[in-house]
Amino acid sequence: MLDTRLCMCYGSIALFNSMLHNIFLLYHIDVFVSIYKIDKLSFWVGETIFLVWNSCNDPLFGWISDKKYLTQSVGGHTVVLQRLRSLTWNGPFFAGVVPCLLGIVDLSPSAVCALLADLAVDSEVRTRLNFHCSLFGIFGALSVFMSYIVWDRHYLMTFRVFCVILAIVSAAGFLIATRILRDICHRDMTASKGHGVVSNGFHGEEEENTKTAIELNFSDDKMALKSFISQLAGHQNFVWFAAMNLIQVRLNVIQMSLCARISFIAPHLNNLYFTTLCNRHGTYVVIRGLFLVKLCLGVFMYLAGPDHLWLMCLFIASNRVFTEGTCRLLSLVISDLVDEDFVIHHRRQAVSALMFGTSAFVSKPGQTLAPLIGTWLLASQTGHDVFASGNSFGSIKMKFDPQQSAQHEVYRQGVFRLLVCVPVVCAVLQLAAWSNFTLHGGRLQWVKAARRGHKYTTV
Repeated sequence: MLDTRLCMCYGSIALFNSMLHNIFLLYHIDVFVSIYKIDKLSFWVGETIFLVWNSCNDPLFGWISDKKYLTQSVGGHTVVLQRLRSLTWNGPFFAGVVPCLLGIVDLSPSAVCALLADLAVDSEVRTRLNFHCSLFGIFGALSVFMSYIVWDRHYLMTFRVFCVILAIVSAAGFLIATRILRDICHRDMTASKGHGVVSNGFHGEEEENTKTAIELNFSDDKMALKSFISQLAGHQNFVWFAAMNLIQVRLNVIQMSLCARISFIAPHLNNLYFTTLCNRHGTYVVIRGLFLVKLCLGVFMYLAGPDHLWLMCLFIASNRVFTEGTCRLLSLVISDLVDEDFVIHHRRQAVSALMFGTSAFVSKPGQTLAPLIGTWLLASQTGHDVFASGNSFGSIKMKFDPQQSAQHEVYRQGVFRLLVCVPVVCAVLQLAAWSNFTLHGGRLQWVKAARRGHKYTTV
């Protein structure tokens, strides 16, 4: 039976992560453009540097964490303990960096996400862990509402103090949660050694191999990395998943309203239901349904036109709900890809962090390109450059003269097209990529059975 404390601690990691992550998503463009009023070149250079780092840090940490598993075999509990040992120190460190750099720093994302694949093979157990991530993510999203109280673009000191307090709370909570998880894993390892069973949802290979390195045919780390990249390039389900995930971006080109702040909590609430549907119908079917709903809502909004304000607000909020809902389920898909990679490449040990990191390497550029593409599309569709004529006038919002009704209408129509057409195009492309993803149904059952070491005839 899955330990309740394990679920609570794993979910709390999502809480302490989202506390800081959501603040960045909400304010970073407004801070740089409207407050610091940086010029366009500086903004693009900064986003490019961030793109490189944001794309490379996940596979880098994943490689550092998992490269030994390409040449060694260890027990499942040992893998979890090593990840938690790394998170115990890296998580608080990254949390402390956030208020200093005002940069998006997920708390060791590869290691955190890899835990989902390492803690369990069973889909229902993974879904339950993901359920707790959404449950605790609701409380983490409350930091957005608290920030609304202290946010003042003319006086940032209160907001800065608020961010520092959030970072301290996040670092302390992260430290406590990972230590408790380590204690649970130690207890489970002791129990499995004493009774020959695995409990609490942990999966594991034979523990007698924990301290025994099994050398493979790789001469060095360079050959191991080259072989892994070659294998991954031929992993068709991973390639199609990466293509779909790359499109999973949000164009944050308009200043967030209270409606948008509510949308930070709504995805977590909906995901509590989505995870239930995943247990009943499978993750693949649920994600495909979310894409279809997003497409239908976009087409309906386009036909309705920009004159229905409340309908537009509902569309913006619902689009974020379904987009974020999909994002919250992707860790389950990558965990299944970890299992498939383990089976089809006959690995001695699953390389969870490396798989999650490589996936992030492909998808993270979309997050960084979103504001760049978004500001460019806003300018092309509305004629409004958010950087305006220099540092003195840069602003996300466009100010109109009361007599400039024609210009206001051009701006309104342009924003409407941007808000509606981008989700529609993304949904079409994602459905096209997702239709080629075959890791579901009989194929997924075969992978799960093979991962557990049982024979299964259907591929």
